Amino acid sequence: MSLPIRIFMVSGPIPPYNNPPIEPQYYQPSRFVISGITLGSTTTITTTANVNYVVLQQVRILVPPAYGCIEIDGQTGFVLSLPNPNQVVVSINSSRYSAFISSIFPTQPQIVAIGDINSGPINANGSQFQNIYIPGSFINISPN
Repeated sequence: MSLPIRIFMVSGPIPPYNNPPIEPQYYQPSRFVISGITLGSTTTITTTANVNYVVLQQVRILVPPAYGCIEIDGQTGFVLSLPNPNQVVVSINSSRYSAFISSIFPTQPQIVAIGDINSGPINANGSQFQNIYIPGSFINISPN
């Protein structure tokens, strides 16, 4: 005598949403298009819009070859100061780099923040009193 086999399907918890699209306007800090680079022992980046970076935040510079200054492409540095709303002084010694050239090349030069608050605190040992996050790390500011 054989018993009937019963199969039960169990589903996991239902997520509140299924992989919503990333809306870049809801994340701070953002990436910004570079309109000028002043070379020196520190590098001043001028952008086409006001930046939302903070001092000591780490950033990466991306410059296509058509804009010159190819030595700075891919370099990372820390924000040292914000002299104007659309300027960032970074800790990259560019005094021996070639000049930045304004261009109309389709791929634009960019300054991009490094770090994500979702990665958790950087004090890996954990502090009972305060979690320390990457300065200026990405934060979701979505109204939802």
